[in-house]
Parts: sequence; C-alpha cells; structure tokens
Amino acid sequence: MTHLLPLHTSADARDRAVAVLPVGSFEQHGAFLPLATDTVIAMTIASSVAEAYPVLLLPPVTISCSHEHAAWPGTVSISASTLYAIVRDVAESLRHSGIHKLVLVNGHGGNYVLGNVVQEASARGERMALFPTELDWLAARAAGGLETGPETDMHAGELETSLLLHAHPGLVPPDYATHDERADERNRLLTFGLGPYTESGVVGHPSLATEEKGRAALANLVETFADVLAALDH
Repeated sequence: MTHLLPLHTSADARDRAVAVLPVGSFEQHGAFLPLATDTVIAMTIASSVAEAYPVLLLPPVTISCSHEHAAWPGTVSISASTLYAIVRDVAESLRHSGIHKLVLVNGHGGNYVLGNVVQEASARGERMALFPTELDWLAARAAGGLETGPETDMHAGELETSLLLHAHPGLVPPDYATHDERADERNRLLTFGLGPYTESGVVGHPSLATEEKGRAALANLVETFADVLAALDH
C-alpha cells in the first residue's frame, strides 16, 4: 500500500519550512473496517494537505495509544510516554535538518498526549501544531453534511466510513451499512475502556456514510489547514 508512504526525494524536500507528521493507530474498527483505519485517515488528510501546500510529508506513526480498545483482538498500543518521545525525537531531527515547524495530523482521538507535546513545545518557543482540532472536525462534519455528531459518531461510524468511501473505497466492504451500533453513554470510558459500552466495537452509524460526505469533509480540512500555517508563522 505505497499510497500510505511519501515517495518524494531529498531534492523534493529542499526548501520546505513545515513538516507534517501523520499519527494514526492500529486498533479495532468493528468487524468491517481495517485495524489501520486511523492511520489511513491521518495519511489521507496529510497527503491531501501536502498536495495543496508546500509542506514536507513524513511517513505515518502507525501504532499509538489505543488502550481503550484493548478488549478486541488485533489492537496494539504503545505508551503515551513512547508516543511523546517519538514526536519529540522527530521534531529534534527536523530542526537539525533546518525544518523548525511541525504539524501533527492526528487520526486517533485517544492520542491525548499529543496536545501536551504541542503545548510544551510552544512554551519552549518551538513551532508545533496539532491538526485537526475538535473544532476543525466539527467544521468538517458540518461541511460534509454529516447527520450525527461526535457524541453519537465516535468510532467506525459515519465520518470515518465516509472518509474511506471517498479516498479508499476498496477498504470499505459492501455490507458496511449493517454495522450500526449506538453507545452514547460512555462516561467512564477512561476507566473501563470501550468494551463495556459496545459489543461490536462500533460507536456510530456507518449506514449514514457516503462518498460525497467524505469528499466534502476532507476538502474542508484541507482548506482549514491554511489557518494552521498562519498560526505557525505568527
């Protein structure tokens, strides 16, 4: 699946002031979407951004903090401290090569530590950003005409399935509309994980997903990325 890897050369990377690091995960997405769904989505957003703006696209971090999905086979996690260290090491390596601005394109909501990495880097005077934020995702949902919000559509639902239907339709099986499961009440998710709240691992309505919604949501994210670059230049 070489579409998940940047194939540019060292010459292509010359004069790039901003690098983009996709951060995905390897975790259950019900019985119908790949374990690598979040990585595919993060890379899809990052590569679309790289087509629209002069940034250096980095290869994705493919395993991250998916501990809330540990009840399902196939899920693999690293610790928050390990993910923190990976991002810090990447940022330091980029600075040695003359690139002082880094955007983390996060495809997994459980990577809470990325917000801390960015805040701490900013406090040190480094230029780092996290994208998409919760507000960015809300704007993308509205632009895509999604019918469910993040409370109902939390995992393997309308948004993620729509993005894959648009960008990688071959990863979505024909029976995707039969995998709906609702679990709006997840108040102790951090304590118990997702297991007690959903039998299938899905939280949302993939039956509502369409290619058109995914296309419009992705286009909105690419447009919004201009605000990230402006913030890094501030």
